[in-house]
Amino acid sequence: MIYLDHNASTPVRPEVAAAIRACLEDVHGNASSLHREGQRARSAVETARAQVAALVKARPSEVVFVSGGTEGDHLALVGGAWAMGSDPHRVAISAIEHHAVHGAAEVLHDHGFAVEHLPVDANGVLDREALERMPVDTSLMAVMLANNETGAIQPVAEVAAFAHRRGARLLCDAVQAAGKVPVDAAALDADYLVISGHKIGGPKGAGALIVRRDAPLAPLFRGSGHEGGRRGGTENVPGIVGLGLAAELAASDLEQETARLTALRDRLEAAILSAAPDAVIHARRAPRLPNTVNASFPGARSDAMLMALDARGIAVSAGAACASGAVEPSPVLSAMGVPRELAVCAIRFSVGRTTTTSEIDRVAALLPEALQAARAATPVVA
Repeated sequence: MIYLDHNASTPVRPEVAAAIRACLEDVHGNASSLHREGQRARSAVETARAQVAALVKARPSEVVFVSGGTEGDHLALVGGAWAMGSDPHRVAISAIEHHAVHGAAEVLHDHGFAVEHLPVDANGVLDREALERMPVDTSLMAVMLANNETGAIQPVAEVAAFAHRRGARLLCDAVQAAGKVPVDAAALDADYLVISGHKIGGPKGAGALIVRRDAPLAPLFRGSGHEGGRRGGTENVPGIVGLGLAAELAASDLEQETARLTALRDRLEAAILSAAPDAVIHARRAPRLPNTVNASFPGARSDAMLMALDARGIAVSAGAACASGAVEPSPVLSAMGVPRELAVCAIRFSVGRTTTTSEIDRVAALLPEALQAARAATPVVA
């Protein structure tokens, strides 16, 4: 199988898997216990905290370990909003945020908060002019660093400066960006920043929320004082160890890997346009992640194209929501103004650390017949 779905999840690095196994076998204590075994666990957690902080150029004291991107987004948006006062406030999120951020905003809406959605342009980048129209009583904003579907990179530092001038806080979901492009928490100046282990060669179920500048935060999990009182619950020590090592390894080879991924992405895009000259590559004119290609193949619905590629040993992601035989456009592509008939034909290819040039060439060779099969299987009316 040629795995081109690294934005969904990455293979665990062998070194990380070995570190997790060793931790499971040898580190038995609770990291909150004062005895020797507990302090061994605490030492492992604090080493990982420093490794994660180094990846995003943050202070170790700012790192809060969580179960992944979804929890991190909820803790930042809901916990941040709750900590700002007893009266409901207004929050604003970009229209292309990950489902986790939209879900957190729904929680706030259910608790009486007003929720604004900030539009993006045709390239999938936040509309700067929309910021000026944002209601002045907005207390918390969410703008991701890189979109998980198109790879489009957002002007987070600019938004942070705007938010702070307004007296608002900013959440940046950096889950897709970390390990692919440099992430500098201090330069971005977001109050909350989220990463996830399984996007950088680490384990599922481990992530981190970076809480900066004494930003307010109310814990969602209560009853204990773990993580400096910011997240209750016994630490997942093996997962945290794996996350920390994955972060260190990602930082060590970031520069060369970014260049390698960019070359693979460009090679893949050339193959797509050679096989399908009418294909549309979304967000192509925007600054993008080096590994992500979101392409629509007219006449080949997403579900049909995904299955045609899977049958030929190529794993990708549908750029549209497929359920019960119906295909709906991706909210991200809809927010970009992509016509429905094109949006339901979108496929996301995402290369990663294990992807090779020979695999891209194999995809190029198989793409024409997969496209022919998908178009034959696509209903006349999508």
